[in-house]
Amino acid sequence: MKKKYLTISALGFIFLFFNPSLVFSQNEISKQELIELSKTKWQWMADKNADKLAELFDEKSVFVHMGGAWGKDREIEIIRSGGIWYKKSDVHEVSVEIIEDTAILLNRITLLAVVGGNEVTNPFMVTEVYIKKADGWKLGSLSFTRLMTPGGN
Repeated sequence: MKKKYLTISALGFIFLFFNPSLVFSQNEISKQELIELSKTKWQWMADKNADKLAELFDEKSVFVHMGGAWGKDREIEIIRSGGIWYKKSDVHEVSVEIIEDTAILLNRITLLAVVGGNEVTNPFMVTEVYIKKADGWKLGSLSFTRLMTPGGN
């Protein structure tokens, strides 16, 4: 009985190993999952839902803005207090690259934000780095790079 079980397991492994479409398919599912997670994150930021964002942000996460860089606790406090209100993010393009348990998501956006009581609109390329953990994807880094032109060209 053991020998039969090992033969079936070996055949299953060979099938999976030599069937890249299953791996590709799984990778595409993960990419779509990350795009949806990012979209949800933008909505939570617009809604100032600091509690949901605190669950998403890894404890060691870092945030890079035009005004500086800081960690999770400060980012959550800034969102909670309204120091930065990510009022509306129009996402124009999105791409995802997955490298093992790390995903790099690029968004070209136009961000309408309220910063220090002033409403501002800026074109950004936003880099989001996600890490696959036991309980799902966690945001490890969020960096805003201001583009020189509204279209980002």
